[in-house]
Amino acid sequence: MQSNHLKKLITVCIAIVAIAVGWILVEPQQASADQTYTFATNNTFEPFEIQDSKGGYSGKNPGIEIEILRKIAKHEHFKYRLKPMSFNGDLQALESGQVDAVIAGMSVTDERKAKYDFSTSYYTDGVVMAVAKDSNIKSMKQLKGKTVSAKSGTSAALYLKNNQKKYGYKIRYFDSSNTMWNDVKNGNTAATFDDGPVLQYGIKTGVPLKIVTKKPIDAQPVAVGFQKGKNLALQKKVNDGIKWLKDTGQLKQIINKYTKGNGTTKKTAADRTILGLLKTNRAALLRGLWMTIELTVVGIIFAMIFGVILGVLGVVENKFANAISSTLIYIFRGIPMIVLAFFIYMGLPNVIGHKVPLFLAGILTLTLDEGAYIGAIVKGGFESVNQGQWEAARSLGLPYGKALVKVIAPQGFKLMVPSLVNQFIITLKDTSILSAIGVMELTQTGTVIISQNMEGFRMWTIIAVIYIIIITLLTWLSNYVQKRMA
Repeated sequence: MQSNHLKKLITVCIAIVAIAVGWILVEPQQASADQTYTFATNNTFEPFEIQDSKGGYSGKNPGIEIEILRKIAKHEHFKYRLKPMSFNGDLQALESGQVDAVIAGMSVTDERKAKYDFSTSYYTDGVVMAVAKDSNIKSMKQLKGKTVSAKSGTSAALYLKNNQKKYGYKIRYFDSSNTMWNDVKNGNTAATFDDGPVLQYGIKTGVPLKIVTKKPIDAQPVAVGFQKGKNLALQKKVNDGIKWLKDTGQLKQIINKYTKGNGTTKKTAADRTILGLLKTNRAALLRGLWMTIELTVVGIIFAMIFGVILGVLGVVENKFANAISSTLIYIFRGIPMIVLAFFIYMGLPNVIGHKVPLFLAGILTLTLDEGAYIGAIVKGGFESVNQGQWEAARSLGLPYGKALVKVIAPQGFKLMVPSLVNQFIITLKDTSILSAIGVMELTQTGTVIISQNMEGFRMWTIIAVIYIIIITLLTWLSNYVQKRMA
């Protein structure tokens, strides 16, 4: 009987894995049939990419590179989808084959040319230094012993690293421009280094910094990046499109619109109050909240299934099953969730040879990470039931499986309820970690909104209150369930 139960559990595991693999295999087939290419881009890199309040690029002013890509795609007859991430995430996604190209203000350097192919350049960009408005720093010689900042993986970061010994500063790395700029504004770093047009645009739209370099440092051409030796047909289309934009003068018009014109919408004082921010960004916040809830609910369902299986395997009278349970719980509890997310979304495609859809990557991450903790809770709950209950059930002639299901499980789950609800709350909060791979949940939505208005304190207050409200409701539900089960 015990063997039958073990076979059923193994069958369930195989079925879940089969569903996941089937889901993974669907996306690349559809993308190929529709001639749709995936471009990674930067989620906070204005004026090259300017996300709208929905987290997309459907507005009139989507940024220099998005307008360039939009026109090239129409002229060269292909479709595209965008995956906004941090610049570091963009490069990792390109290396793993999750995306076909990167269009994110990517400078063409000798180091990068050794790893990637590049399109024809459409812009020349350089690094500038900015400090707080009331700062007395005017040159890099004054940075000795101070902390400066740059976005990880960018030309600015490489420049700072190469000149660190010369000027004697410390480097702090960030994933987004707005967070980095706020760090200077708050006095945590003395200066920040970023692409010239990006900082100029940010200051123009309200960032309280000033540029102190007279001219851009280490100017480099900017182009679209591709995997080395791959997507040659797409490379040709992009190059032909850039040539067409240059020949027709449209490329210059697009660049001038954002660097010399007014490619942005001005915010009023009312828009910057908490009520104004809620009103202006209501739709985006609701979408982000829904994605957070969806990830939490679906993730918890699969994590519960995975966790219960691990818990049961941990208490059955089979040393091999016990070892499997202990090993999986040990592994997935030991891996930081952000590492697991990057491994599934960017590392796994190298192993299986297929892209992993973003939502599925998020669910798999939550399932494995939270499921390991739930498995430990379930195992502990069953083991905490008085040993006499096991003995009484077996003395009545109940086989091990029926004793577990009919006698031990009902008592064990009563003991587990507080810990399980706590784990549900942790899962809700852990969905924010998935923003690192580009999932547009509540935290990522807040990051995008802040990149547009630089109202970090007010927006993070709004996000924090939303999380507290949801967690309070979950706590009330937990107390109600515990009373009903008492």
